Amino acid sequence: MSQVDGTHSRGTEAVRRFEAVALVASLGGLGPLTTVLGALPPGFTARVLIAQHGRRGNRERLARVLAHHSTLPVRVADPGAVLPDRGVVVVPTGYAATVDDRWRVSLAEDDALRGGDALLTSLAAVAGRRMIGVVLTGMLHDGTDGVRMVKKHGGRVIAQDPATARGPSMPSSAIATGCVDHVLPPERIAPALVALTMAPGGAELLAVPTPPWARFT
Repeated sequence: MSQVDGTHSRGTEAVRRFEAVALVASLGGLGPLTTVLGALPPGFTARVLIAQHGRRGNRERLARVLAHHSTLPVRVADPGAVLPDRGVVVVPTGYAATVDDRWRVSLAEDDALRGGDALLTSLAAVAGRRMIGVVLTGMLHDGTDGVRMVKKHGGRVIAQDPATARGPSMPSSAIATGCVDHVLPPERIAPALVALTMAPGGAELLAVPTPPWARFT
């Protein structure tokens, strides 16, 4: 059974397996995050990482809120801990998380509000074609450099439709790179993730060519 490029071979059928989904958000992010998590099934096969801008304080607060809306186990990212194969890991607000090639987490203070870029970029280097990056509502441009790296390494990118976002700047900036595969309202993001990660042939069916004008730098 080959896993060289994130696929599992079953006879003549190859089912691509995504190992990580990263959702990044800022202003207005709680609503879309709960919408997405609430629609993911308990058997969702990829680990889910969440980075939401916010002030440093109670490091478990966001995870506790999201746990009420998810059938998946939800935990807080701890420095040095190895990410579980499944479930949801939430970066404490006010911190940026990166992941190394052993799926271990490092945390640093996120005073520049670039935690989305840090998470997406590090995951892209580790997971490559086996990851999906999702940019949700938020102001400014966090996540833009990250989605470039996701596409450069062969992963997939989803952005929230800016028309549905309280803060349209983050998804709009990501879309402008040409590196976003799908632009969706929050209620359609979870079904897309399920189709990509769990439906046989879903990853191939939902593949979108990267436009020639896409900017990776």
